[in-house]
Amino acid sequence: MDLDSGRILYKKDIETPRLIASTTKIMTAVLALESKKMDQMVTVGEEVLKMYGTSIYLQEGEKMTLRDLVYGLLLRSGNDAAVVIAKYLGGSEEKFVAMMNEKAKQIGMEKTKFQNPHGLDEDTQNYSTAQDMAILSRYAYQIKEYRKISQTKKHVVSTGEKTYLWYNRNKLLTSYKYATGGKNGYTPRAGKTLVTTAEKDGLKLTIVTLKDSNPFESHQALYEEMFSKYHRYQILNKNTFSLSSPFLEGEAYIKKSYSYPLLESEKSKVKMIAKIPKEKQTQTGKVGTIEVKMGKELLTEIPIYQKKLPKKRSFFDKIGEIF
Repeated sequence: MDLDSGRILYKKDIETPRLIASTTKIMTAVLALESKKMDQMVTVGEEVLKMYGTSIYLQEGEKMTLRDLVYGLLLRSGNDAAVVIAKYLGGSEEKFVAMMNEKAKQIGMEKTKFQNPHGLDEDTQNYSTAQDMAILSRYAYQIKEYRKISQTKKHVVSTGEKTYLWYNRNKLLTSYKYATGGKNGYTPRAGKTLVTTAEKDGLKLTIVTLKDSNPFESHQALYEEMFSKYHRYQILNKNTFSLSSPFLEGEAYIKKSYSYPLLESEKSKVKMIAKIPKEKQTQTGKVGTIEVKMGKELLTEIPIYQKKLPKKRSFFDKIGEIF
């Protein structure tokens, strides 16, 4: 999936719900990052005593900032970090899981069901699809601090009681030079799951594989294939945009440039249609739209605005200029 436009460039069985293991923690991280509590100190409770599997080895009573817990969550896949975050932000794991499902619904993850904040699946299971997880990855990528944390290769934390040194378990960050982040996961039931992001020549992509025996190799091969086929083309440039119309009284402009990933063969299919009401537009602000289409498919609609109109001179202004 293209991270900017959401266009799916390649798909295979993308709507079948599957266990997602620790890629669950992307949603846990999103809720933490959006809580505006990242600098708050969190005290580890007895919830860590029941955790097993991958861990950052938190101890009951230990204190750590929410930000550092998120580093431990994403870099080392700490199941203990996940339940501490859930308890801190939700009051209980159950309430936090409800927050996860509500967020999933808000961003369009239609076939996702969370039952825990970590991804272990012996007692409760988290199900999603490759498409839904790509939607989540795209959403998370818009958060600046998520991008920073998920691409961090090494992080050191000192709590006063212990010093932690964490290396990122996402191998793609060291094996593939265009990789920019992501999260891996594994349980015997889910198999290997992987969500990653990468960027080359302005084209930003995310790839999701569920139950893949060689996920890191698959992702690198898919990135190479997509980067060789697709390129990001700027279709509208706000700095050079101009539009002549008998229905505009002032100068037209757009507020944002627009680009889109295209195959070479698709470039000639892109067209733009300006739509302005057929009467003189004398007001400032939005006066119409530009439809960007590829064949019959509508890619986007860009608002057209009109700049502040010159003040009309009165009869007395004109007389004054004569004298």
